[in-house]
Amino acid sequence: MKKQLLLVLLALIPVVGYCAEGGIHLEQANIDSGNIQSLQRGARLFVNYCLSCHSASLMRYERMGKDLDIPEKLVEQDLMFTGGRVGDLMTVAMYPEDAKEWFGTVPPDLSVIARARGVDWLYTYLHSFYRDDTKITGVNNLAFPDVGMPNVLWELQGMQEPVITTSMDHDGKETKSVSLKLVKPGLMSPKEFDRAVRDLVNFLDYMGEPAKHERESLGVKVIMFLLVLLVVAYLMKREFWKDVH
Repeated sequence: MKKQLLLVLLALIPVVGYCAEGGIHLEQANIDSGNIQSLQRGARLFVNYCLSCHSASLMRYERMGKDLDIPEKLVEQDLMFTGGRVGDLMTVAMYPEDAKEWFGTVPPDLSVIARARGVDWLYTYLHSFYRDDTKITGVNNLAFPDVGMPNVLWELQGMQEPVITTSMDHDGKETKSVSLKLVKPGLMSPKEFDRAVRDLVNFLDYMGEPAKHERESLGVKVIMFLLVLLVVAYLMKREFWKDVH
């Protein structure tokens, strides 16, 4: 237990250095944590687009397969690309020294990123990359200005460019707002990409608390038991006290 707690704390440390809040309105992720198909699609996106740089060192492939109704054989075949055993943790082969040289910092572990940042922030962040030729990666992000991470989903989303709109308020003060315009379509339509990002965020949320469904299901059963017990206790109380008066 102490080791797991230490890993969680260590996972959160690089997030502080790797992320910076941007003043942007957060879009609603509207994830469905009970949608197994969505979680399965999110797992596939995670291992294909995230796991090459970001680890999830608190999650095992075996646990993921059981929770998401994915047979062990399919986990090994479709979700494990570096060999190993199905009971292994979801770690990466990238050396921290190389990551720091390439990205300027070590990419954070994503095991609890949804709990640390929130699903709406992650959903907005993954939508908010835009072309910026002044950056080494060629992109920037409205939710996370000067981010060191490249837009790994650009082939799916396409390329966006910022559009700056200037307006005047009733006091004559000039205000500027930034929106993003899709200038190069990707492999997915905007609607398809929205669903893909929602699936990925859904999976990240699942990893932050894999036992959430079990806990919620148990909680409902406990409440139902207590309600039945309350009725029985009330009836017993009436029976015991009916002759007192």
